[in-house]
Amino acid sequence: MRRVGLAATASYLPERWMTAAEVAEASGIPEQVIVQKFGLRGKHIAAEDEHVSDLSIAAAERLLTETETDPASIDVVMYYGSMWRDFPVWQAAPHIADRLGATNAFAVEYANVSHGTPIALRLARDLLRAEDELQTILVVAACRESYLLDYGNARSRFMFNFGDGAVAGLVVGDAGRNEVLGSHALTDGSYSLQVKVPGGGSVDPTGYRYLDVEDPQSMKGGLDEVSLPNFVRAARGAVERSGLTLADVAFVCPLHTKRSMFMALLSELDLREDQAMYLDDTGHMSGVDSLLGLDRAVREGRVQDGDVVLLLSAGTGYTWAATVVRWGEIR
Repeated sequence: MRRVGLAATASYLPERWMTAAEVAEASGIPEQVIVQKFGLRGKHIAAEDEHVSDLSIAAAERLLTETETDPASIDVVMYYGSMWRDFPVWQAAPHIADRLGATNAFAVEYANVSHGTPIALRLARDLLRAEDELQTILVVAACRESYLLDYGNARSRFMFNFGDGAVAGLVVGDAGRNEVLGSHALTDGSYSLQVKVPGGGSVDPTGYRYLDVEDPQSMKGGLDEVSLPNFVRAARGAVERSGLTLADVAFVCPLHTKRSMFMALLSELDLREDQAMYLDDTGHMSGVDSLLGLDRAVREGRVQDGDVVLLLSAGTGYTWAATVVRWGEIR
């Protein structure tokens, strides 16, 4: 079977940083709660004229520059970021490919919201395995969902950690390093209508244009029971499909969650805090988190050759997903 690797990553964060104190002032939630319970010291906010395509381009250009990759050598440009793009009914991937000069690539786009990274790596891996003529896939995601927050809406308060940013990765066939291994995902569609922007679609074209939660108490009660077990199920499934066990995991890159969930997850995975990336200075950025966490961990020297890295996330709908990457030389 063809060996597929994550050759390199790069990220981009907007210049403006909104502090926990500013979030507290906007929401009426005490700053101590924002920091300690939400697990948020601050988050980056895109400029008004910075859209997901612009954020994506910034991350991708950094990646291509650092790796000295000719955009014309890219076979596929895959966008997997926020569904709230530059325009309501529009694909970002072709626009990103054009602006990068990826003239030989075809564009792929899918909407897996916050669990985007594990699924993107899974799809890119399988596409490269299925079609030998493909060699290089650029995966890219961006988020500016901070603009979808209504800080006066208490129903949506669990999303007040949403920030903006972008990440990109090169997934290559016949790779020499950083093998993309097994993946696993599971979905509970009973939560599919709970979190959404109610207005702007065909059901309610002129309705409320911010993120909302249909029944916060019902959703919280249900998810509190199933989220942690489902994170572990996704993680265990991914490592087992990699021929490994959870005990082999050296580092985890999860999405940004409240502090208590992060600590509970580490406990279930039997990992220390220094074996995980907690994005308390960015907050949650849709599908960006896990890959940006890996990018940061590698640049900080926290992931070493031979480490088994678990990219773990979940997204409204509700889906939990995980993908394993073994960092270092493929043997």
